[in-house]
Amino acid sequence: MAGIIVAITGASGAILGIRILERLAELDVETHLIVTRWGRINIEQETDYSYAQVLELADATYGESEQGAAVSSGSFLCSGMVIAPCSMKTLASIAHGTGQNLVCRAADVTLKERRPLVLVPRETPLHSIHLRNMLILADAGAVIAPPMPAFYNRPESVDHIVEHLTVRTLDQLALHVDWGGRWRGLDRKERD
Repeated sequence: MAGIIVAITGASGAILGIRILERLAELDVETHLIVTRWGRINIEQETDYSYAQVLELADATYGESEQGAAVSSGSFLCSGMVIAPCSMKTLASIAHGTGQNLVCRAADVTLKERRPLVLVPRETPLHSIHLRNMLILADAGAVIAPPMPAFYNRPESVDHIVEHLTVRTLDQLALHVDWGGRWRGLDRKERD
């Protein structure tokens, strides 16, 4: 399997991108990481990780202004890209093809090469412009996977919720991990 591009942008929820990087390392999947300026700030504001620790989780790292990086070309072989969290600014730029930074350019390339692009948009509530941009991207082939917690598995902590969201995001890249919180159906007695 070729590597996965992971981007962490300036929306709240940096732990989602961090946990995805950790899970990909456990699966021995090569990772290429891009963190935006505001993504870095959120890492340090929201988590116990330092920016340097997050960079160490990836096999290769790029600055958001490195438009000449390997991941900016369709000839760079990868198995897909995930942006977690994905800010509305990033989502809008991808939807309208502006290529404003390396995250947006790499996402654009991922779409044009028909590779999986998973966006984890972190905003609420959503207005019609957000929703239209998401529809544009879904129509172009992206998977829109908002980090909405499930309650059927009775989460006991924020970490449990983050783990569930991580597993579900990786599922969208056809990377399936064992996790005890998957839905197994109702007991027969509860169905009757």
